[in-house]
Amino acid sequence: MANWTIQELQYWDERIREQVAALGLDCFPQEFELYDHQQMLGAMAYSGMPSHYPHWSYGKAFEKLKTLYDYGVSGLPYELVINANPSLAYLMRDNSLLLQLLTMAHVYGHNDFFKNNFTFKTTRPEHVLGMFRSHANRIRSYLEDPSIGIERVEALLDAAHALSLQCRRNLAIRQLSPDQERQRQLERALAEGAEFDEGLLTRVPPAPEEDLLLFIRDHNPLLSDWQRDLLTIVHEQTRYFLPQIETKVMNEGWASFVHREILNSLDLPQELHLEFLVRHNQVLRPIPGGLNPYHLGLKVWDAILRRFGGPPPEERKASGPALSLSKGIAGSDALAKLFEVRAADRDVSFLRRFLTRELMDELDLFEYRQRGEDLVVSEISDEEGWEQVKATLLANVGLGSVPVIKVEDAGFGRGGTLALKHYFDGRELQLDYAEKTLAYLYQLWGREVVLETDLGGQPTTLCYDEDGFSVKPI
Repeated sequence: MANWTIQELQYWDERIREQVAALGLDCFPQEFELYDHQQMLGAMAYSGMPSHYPHWSYGKAFEKLKTLYDYGVSGLPYELVINANPSLAYLMRDNSLLLQLLTMAHVYGHNDFFKNNFTFKTTRPEHVLGMFRSHANRIRSYLEDPSIGIERVEALLDAAHALSLQCRRNLAIRQLSPDQERQRQLERALAEGAEFDEGLLTRVPPAPEEDLLLFIRDHNPLLSDWQRDLLTIVHEQTRYFLPQIETKVMNEGWASFVHREILNSLDLPQELHLEFLVRHNQVLRPIPGGLNPYHLGLKVWDAILRRFGGPPPEERKASGPALSLSKGIAGSDALAKLFEVRAADRDVSFLRRFLTRELMDELDLFEYRQRGEDLVVSEISDEEGWEQVKATLLANVGLGSVPVIKVEDAGFGRGGTLALKHYFDGRELQLDYAEKTLAYLYQLWGREVVLETDLGGQPTTLCYDEDGFSVKPI
């Protein structure tokens, strides 16, 4: 049973907000809701959104989460927080008072990160809840339309979901229009004294295009309006979640840094402070054979703080909990540097710039590979191997593990074959996944789809047409 009242939560929320202000955080207005375990399972299945369009995959996610929870295989998160303005967070009813305080402080860290990190600038947080509600209403109208129906809607959503991450990865980079791209290439050819490719005037797209769903929406004349609308909806919702994928380590590390600083500054009663130490260490403990983003992120934030003149956490703790914020952090140059990094980086740049060899050695980071049925350590973070371990980590954070595939040519005037290219980085495509992906592309494009890639060191074309999937060496 919970050992708190709503009035106590309101009291502690006011205390926490005082420390949020003392630390200099810049947050959206924050709202909290209390959920039981069933409601939290539902929120997890729907990515935390109070309104979401229906699809069988969300029901599957709910049943999987519920089964794992019922059998004690996995627990539930202490909280869920939505990037919105005002920000909305769900707290578990069964949490102890200290857990509520820890998660509320953690939420304010996420809130500050959402508002200030550059990757979230395109998410329009003031409109997000309305956007999801509008998407849900539009899709329900198609499901209920007797000329469309559930089977056709779900089939298209299946394909769109499978392809949704094949999109622009850095929205901060301005994208040129097709005419601007042609003009840019013409000007480059003139400046270099090279011959201008006349085919560029009619080629679609004029430059490789990474937003697959949007390209198909805009260039496939076989699609109806409701199909184009579904592709738009899936793309918009994917774009909303991309910053969270790209900043997982930074975001969780920052929220952990914030909750530690705030709770160490509240001068908690002894029994609450002891529970805080236990809970904090549970959240931040390393995962044997894996990476805990909370642990890795917090370690890097603390390393930045030390590097730019801030006292380490153990020195501030020695001065007493109430002095944590005032002992060289609040208003300091070191904290200003943290705010600068919090605003300007995402995981790949954050770790590239600030994950040093010394910190990697402290964290015991290593690389492992599959060898037959076994996993073997291939590199460790010593003088010879730390750069390789770091490179492997950087290649797999954020969207790094998702292959980069772009449209090269839509083949207009030549049968409409959709030609794509896999930007090979040494990691081969898994053929079973490639076959399913091309099948979904063929479903949405309605004509032959070919993908250029590398397999076994050999340039190869993967093809999907009316006869199915084929592999052809170039």
